[in-house]
Amino acid sequence: MANTIEPGIVPQRSDAEMKTRRELSALYRLVAHFRMTDLIDTHISARVPGTHNHFLINRYGVMFHQITPDDLVKIDIDGHALDAGDEHSQRINAAGFTIHSAIHSARHDLACVIHTHTADGIAVACQQDGLLPITQHALRYYNRIGYHAYEGIALDLDERERLIRNLGQHDAMILRNHGLLAAGRTIAHAFVNIHFLERACQAQVKAMAGGGRLTFPSPEVCERTARQFERPGSIEYCERAFVAAQRLL
Repeated sequence: MANTIEPGIVPQRSDAEMKTRRELSALYRLVAHFRMTDLIDTHISARVPGTHNHFLINRYGVMFHQITPDDLVKIDIDGHALDAGDEHSQRINAAGFTIHSAIHSARHDLACVIHTHTADGIAVACQQDGLLPITQHALRYYNRIGYHAYEGIALDLDERERLIRNLGQHDAMILRNHGLLAAGRTIAHAFVNIHFLERACQAQVKAMAGGGRLTFPSPEVCERTARQFERPGSIEYCERAFVAAQRLL
């Protein structure tokens, strides 16, 4: 990724960008708190307010529980760093760039994208039937989740087209044999999406490990429940949950 800013020049950051940096760094720390990290891998991004093609992502090599607003690198859709700094301070995860630039370029309604490699998320990603509609948490995503076939480490920029197609208009996607992806119209919305998607996977793995027959709600009940999660006020709920969760930090 190339740096397009002359060293020593500090770009102006708007109040809106600084607010996003603070919220995104808090989100990184919450993902660490809830044990959804994978050493220095996986990544979370947030669109810079007022732009279509600038977003913030973690500097590669910083543990999630240590992320601060200044550890977030501002880049464009082509991977150019837009902040001052040397190559080390502006380095990002190449696979993370592929995944996040794809979604931010195509889905301007989404402000934040989260990708994780949790044990339970990977386990469900390896199961042919994917996420089963067996829990209330899973029903948030009933007919509302995409699936993307594994193509190897996401270093090929051509994969972006298929990532976009497979996500479609959903806010969540299972990356087969790989992990989970959740997004949101706000940082808080993305946090709630990944939290409950992860919890749904945890419950599914435990339910299947029990060895007993699983019960499935009727398709009508599944659809009704999914619509209940989409009721007016759902975004406000996410904001309340995100504010409450930050007290854990």
